[in-house]
Amino acid sequence: MNEKDLPSEEKQILLDKRYLRMAHVWAENSYCERRQVGALLVKEKMIISDGYNGTPSGFENSCEDENNITKPYVLHAEANAITKVARSNNSSEGATLYVTCSPCIECAKLIVQAGIVRVVYNQRYRVEDGINLLKRAHIETIHIEM
Repeated sequence: MNEKDLPSEEKQILLDKRYLRMAHVWAENSYCERRQVGALLVKEKMIISDGYNGTPSGFENSCEDENNITKPYVLHAEANAITKVARSNNSSEGATLYVTCSPCIECAKLIVQAGIVRVVYNQRYRVEDGINLLKRAHIETIHIEM
């Protein structure tokens, strides 16, 4: 069966997997050693923003201290994507966030406030608070194994 002949739900799953793979590639830009996370914001099949975890602009490109602890000012991929779109002429209202790891509680709050309606993620974060908050806010959350 040709992809164009698939039901719309199956087409959406294929599209979700493609964007998630792209988020994994984007994560390779991160200088973090413990975990590299990538995020893409997509609206109407267009990537409107991207992000990966790392230090703020102008800071050193080292995410961990000498004890291999993540520095407190490292930004998460989701926060970078959301703040990047905020500085553009685009709006995240109604967008889908593709992220390689499920959001933490702080990023989940940003996602809610940014008007994002779907979050598609691959790896589960050890704490589920972020996903629980998104569900409480009626944001569609989709876990895709890759």
